[in-house]
Amino acid sequence: MKSKYIVPVLIGAGIGIALSSCGGGIPDKAKPVTNFDKARYLGRWYEIARLDYKWERDLNNVTAEYSLNDNGTIKVDNKGYDVKKDKWEESIGKAKFVKKDNIGMLKVSFFGPFYSGYNVIAIDTEYKYALVAGESLKYMWILSREKTIPESVKAEFLIKAQDIGYNVTDLVWVKHDKTN
Repeated sequence: MKSKYIVPVLIGAGIGIALSSCGGGIPDKAKPVTNFDKARYLGRWYEIARLDYKWERDLNNVTAEYSLNDNGTIKVDNKGYDVKKDKWEESIGKAKFVKKDNIGMLKVSFFGPFYSGYNVIAIDTEYKYALVAGESLKYMWILSREKTIPESVKAEFLIKAQDIGYNVTDLVWVKHDKTN
């Protein structure tokens, strides 16, 4: 009699674990920014560098535009120029804060209920440059409000990323030579 309950319980536990693992993660040595100002983070960011992965492969001129949705989530509008397809690509998603909205720990989704970690781990006082960690050491971005970044900020972010465990020699440095 008890054995007929084991399979549903195991399936339920598996689904629960799978859903709870859908986003909000951060690498062990990374810490999200505290006293994060959501309003100041909104707007356009240029991707300066990234660890490459399949969704951004072959893209240059990458930007991310963040704005508030009516329901309090953040609209994420990513655009980039695919150099192999010779055309612009766009992906629209949403981001939510994992804890409080003054902690730079978010989760972002471009595919329905599936979320991935998006963690602002360094930002300057003017909100001009940001270092963003994904949920693991496979994902990292350096962002700027301009198409370039000062060498001093670049060096600071690279040291921080390396201390966390990122392989910064694998970074793709994004070109910004087209306008959309």
